[in-house]
Amino acid sequence: MAVKTKVPEAVTLPRNQILAGDCIELMRGLPAGSVDLIFADPPYNLQLKGDLHRPDNSLVDAVDDHWDQFSSFATYDSFTKDWLAAARRLLKPNGAIWVIGSYHNIFRVGAELQNQGFWLLNDVVWRKSNPMPNFRGKRLTNAHETLIWAGRDEASKYTFNYEALKALNDGVQMRSDWVLPICTGHERLKDENGDKAHPTQKPESLLHRIIVATTNPGDVILDPFFGTGTTGAVAKMLGRDFIGLEREEGYRKAAQDRIDRVRRLDASSLETTGSKRSEPRVPFGQVVERGMLRPGEELFSIGARHIAKVRPDGTLVGNDVKGSIHQVGAHLEGAPSCNGWTYWHFKRDGKMIPIDILRQQIRAEMEADARPDASRSH
Repeated sequence: MAVKTKVPEAVTLPRNQILAGDCIELMRGLPAGSVDLIFADPPYNLQLKGDLHRPDNSLVDAVDDHWDQFSSFATYDSFTKDWLAAARRLLKPNGAIWVIGSYHNIFRVGAELQNQGFWLLNDVVWRKSNPMPNFRGKRLTNAHETLIWAGRDEASKYTFNYEALKALNDGVQMRSDWVLPICTGHERLKDENGDKAHPTQKPESLLHRIIVATTNPGDVILDPFFGTGTTGAVAKMLGRDFIGLEREEGYRKAAQDRIDRVRRLDASSLETTGSKRSEPRVPFGQVVERGMLRPGEELFSIGARHIAKVRPDGTLVGNDVKGSIHQVGAHLEGAPSCNGWTYWHFKRDGKMIPIDILRQQIRAEMEADARPDASRSH
């Protein structure tokens, strides 16, 4: 994967390449509507006014590089407006963007995201388990950064692998506060002098969670502020394609060396737990039509506190209420909603079995019929 010095003239997307140059100009030269996800870690505009020292008077390796210096808020806002516009043009209609920042810039970026028509989905607090202390003792220890996740627009059918995130979180629904360590130890890249190769290198754990949550294998992820290539390294490992944009030669070299060392997982290891929402929809009436449950058969709630009977049209009737499996369950429980598939059970050989078993059986048959070789098996 050689570093390219310019965007290729052909319309072919430069997958798995690091492009050299200004990110705005590079994005304007890429094909519109070609990217599934953008992860952006733009300059924070920290506005440092001098060196920062520890109590022992040693110098803190702070972010004081030229790329993080802007003459005014107006200049920074103009830069933000331009790169976000270029980024939005590249997203597919169902694409999404993640932007990370500190209190210095994230609110300005968030406002511009909304100004340009992005649809905010979540803000995530990355709480650092090992933050740098506040040496001067004049403020709270800055122990978190904020990420904004947004769809290209309100109508975008963005990717969200809910079940995969839940599995990643030991079976518990993932929250919007993530406790992860900052990049240290063997993961922190060093230059030839033994210093940090990049002052704001993000941990791979953060990108791993984002990529698993909001992309699928084969998707294209663009990082306009590529730095030392965390996005590319994790994308390659997880079977996604990346495009990195970076104007600093030293960062590009460090990123390329790093990515070249990454082994891409084999196809059998790439699949994650799918979202239940993406599974084929099965009406309860289909269960009745196929004779898996008969009209007049009784269904029982959890604990058999409520009983309803199946009607020929796939509705239920019970205790002076009739409607769908969801409506009847909600009414009997006095709840605003109810998942009838998990709420109702039928009896077979004295055992209570959730009706969702029948839905899963139909789905399995539908998936088998949809396979390319299905026609040869009949």
